[in-house]
Amino acid sequence: MSPTLTGAVVGILLAATLYSVAVFAERRAGVLKPWHLVVFWLGLAVDTTATTLMSMITGGFNMDIHGILGVSAIVIMLVHSVWATVVLVRKDEVAARQFHKFSLAVWALWMVTLVTGFALSLPKVMA
Repeated sequence: MSPTLTGAVVGILLAATLYSVAVFAERRAGVLKPWHLVVFWLGLAVDTTATTLMSMITGGFNMDIHGILGVSAIVIMLVHSVWATVVLVRKDEVAARQFHKFSLAVWALWMVTLVTGFALSLPKVMA
C-alpha cells in the first residue's frame, strides 16, 4: 500500500472516530458543548485532508455515488460545524439542546459515504 493511500485510509478512519465520538457524546450530554465543536472541526479537517489524498490517488473527483455523497457529506459537515459555532457563540440554549438531531443526520450521511467508499474500492483492492 502506498504512503498516500495509507495516509488517506488512516485519515478517513480517524475522521470517522472523531465524528462518532463528538456526535454520540453530544447526544449523551443532551447539549452541545465547546469540546464537541472542537472535535467536529477536527473531524472535518481530517476528513477533508483524507478525501483530498484519495482524490489524488484516483486522479480527481469521480461522478459516482460515492463521489456525490462524499462532496455532499463534506459540505454538510461544514454547515454543521459552522452552525454549531454560531449556536455556541450566541449561547442559544434551545438550539444547543436540539442540535444533536442535526448532528445524527450528518453523521448518518457521513457513514453511508464511508461505507460506499469501502464497498466501491474493495473489488479493486481484492483484484
